[in-house]
Amino acid sequence: MTIFHPGNSMLSSRHQKIHALCEIAHTAVDFSAAALFVVGSILFFYPKTTDVGVWFFLIGSIFFGLRPTIKLVRELAYLRLGDYTDVAANVK
Repeated sequence: MTIFHPGNSMLSSRHQKIHALCEIAHTAVDFSAAALFVVGSILFFYPKTTDVGVWFFLIGSIFFGLRPTIKLVRELAYLRLGDYTDVAANVK
């Protein structure tokens, strides 16, 4: 199995489940990071809330860093399942 190959998610039903769970996590992280950046930007308009805005930006940046981490965890989970290329070859 080649890591980060687009067909890995279809090798078995377990691969599909891992892919679905990681897509949900990836979407939640994307949405959260975007929301934190929007709210942080709004907080920057008011001097009293600038410090809170900085924290929102920091947390949003950490969330953006989680995006590739989720993909790497997904690929490592695929590798733990083993190589199901024989099963994939029979699925059309």
